[in-house]
Amino acid sequence: MSATEFSTDLRDLRFVLFEQLKLQERYANIEKYEDFDEEMLTAILQEAEKFATGVIAPINKDADRIGCVHHPDATVTTPPGFKEAYQALSDAGWLGMAASPDFGGMGLPLPMAISIGEMYTGACMAFTIYSGLTRSAASLLATWAPEEMTELYVPKMLSGEWLGTMCLTENAAGSDVPNCRTKAVPVEGEDRTYHLEGEKIFISGGEHDLGENIIHLVLARVPGAPAGYKGISIFVVPKYMVGSDGSLGARNGVQVVGIEEKMGIHGSATCTMAFGGGSTPCVGYRLGEEGEGLKIMFHMMNEARLSVGLQGLAGASAAYNNAVAYAKDRIQGRAVEKLLDSSAESVAIVCHPDVRRMLMTMKVYTETMRSFLLTTATRIDIAHNTDDAAEAERLMSIVELYTPIAKAHCSDIGFEVTRIAVQVYGGYGYIGEYPVEQLLRDTKIASIYEGTNGIQALDLLGRKMRAKDGQVFMAWMQETQVDLQQARDAGLGDMADALDKGVNTLGACAMHLAGLGMQGQLKGALLQASPFLTLFGTVLLGVHALRQAVVAKAKLAENAGDKFYAGKVRNAEFYMANILPQAVALSKGIRSGDESCLDDVLFS
Repeated sequence: MSATEFSTDLRDLRFVLFEQLKLQERYANIEKYEDFDEEMLTAILQEAEKFATGVIAPINKDADRIGCVHHPDATVTTPPGFKEAYQALSDAGWLGMAASPDFGGMGLPLPMAISIGEMYTGACMAFTIYSGLTRSAASLLATWAPEEMTELYVPKMLSGEWLGTMCLTENAAGSDVPNCRTKAVPVEGEDRTYHLEGEKIFISGGEHDLGENIIHLVLARVPGAPAGYKGISIFVVPKYMVGSDGSLGARNGVQVVGIEEKMGIHGSATCTMAFGGGSTPCVGYRLGEEGEGLKIMFHMMNEARLSVGLQGLAGASAAYNNAVAYAKDRIQGRAVEKLLDSSAESVAIVCHPDVRRMLMTMKVYTETMRSFLLTTATRIDIAHNTDDAAEAERLMSIVELYTPIAKAHCSDIGFEVTRIAVQVYGGYGYIGEYPVEQLLRDTKIASIYEGTNGIQALDLLGRKMRAKDGQVFMAWMQETQVDLQQARDAGLGDMADALDKGVNTLGACAMHLAGLGMQGQLKGALLQASPFLTLFGTVLLGVHALRQAVVAKAKLAENAGDKFYAGKVRNAEFYMANILPQAVALSKGIRSGDESCLDDVLFS
């Protein structure tokens, strides 16, 4: 047996983009996208697939086995091949996929950038973390930085010359970002210029050898700032000082003091960073006004949370494609109908019912997550490119409702799919010769960073569900009724009825938890935040399974017997029968009133 290699699912990406979402029609009236027809977008996807399989995937194993190295001179080297791959990524223009051509970007529709991001992340997650953070940092600067800084920094970041980071977390504070202790003291006589002093931990890409400069976005407190989030400001801290012409000057007073030895993503340098405190001051430039740090940083955080959901999808997709290839190749055991025939030849394990069940679970989860994330990206694009302010607000309010679900549910499900992949491989899945054990380790971090999934659940229940007095959630409920009616019109009434029950169950749980909150039983409500997010995610992916089945059913009328479209209908059947019922179990727990884990006799 040979180890299975990375592959992409270009057919399903094209289905979602051009048959389900119909980008070529939706974007026809958006001027900046008018040159991107389906033929051109398909060609771009094909080139991205070649880059993912030919350039990024080959560095993945060394990224895991060798990882990053922290040297005594406070430098960090990335694994073999990373520098060359990052240069190739930059030269090909992939860094600025969705960025404006004004800054040297390609100006692609966001769903296209997400699709390409899935391929690249699946090929080597540790590698794409550097470029993902850089794109997000560049986007934040383009929105919030003064014009002269934007013109100097953003093109350099999108060209690959400079990279970016996000520096939030501090020792002991963890996800409690408002507990930030890093100080920023104004430099007398210099507008918006400060000297920073403090330490940040878990900083992805804090130091490396991929570019000539690193632009850190750092949260810190100015003297006299109030406690909590209102006292947090944000600062731009370059590794090397930048001249007015963009040239690099002296080393700034920021350096790495260590890197973490982690469970996975070994090729991503996770650094402890020291700002100031030595002979060289750490110079930072404030963005926005004092006290606006968290508001500005959330511009980057929300992008990052959607990207983390994408990491869950990418890990799931890579694991599923590997597992299918392995199951078709691995010969073991007789077919069920010939179990008693000792002379019967062994068959590929893909023939065994239990393996089929595992593969189908992986397939359905992966393809519904892809639909969900690409649909969300389309909403963002349309919202940002419409002159209808009310429509833009409607679309973005749903996106904000989706964001914690995209981050948490997709990262949880992505890890679950990689776990199933290991099971499909059996003993071979547990060893490093095959790729799925690395995929499992790499994907796990997605449920932890950018705000743990428990924090996402609190955000969903405590903020997003309450937005506009619950009207956003009600608008989503009404939107699903359109999907259900379309499914019934397409002859998929039984599946629509099953999903309708799931939607109503979700609504009943939302009302129950809102009632607890109004009665002052906050602990009891928040106790169920994570189960509620899982319930919402389970129903939401069911909506996407049904949407895809409706499109596929129509295509089957024109292409009778087409296995791809028939598979989409089977996806929905499987989801409604095997995955959606989990919503009922979750709802029973949510509404049970059980608070036994809160008893003071425990964990004391």
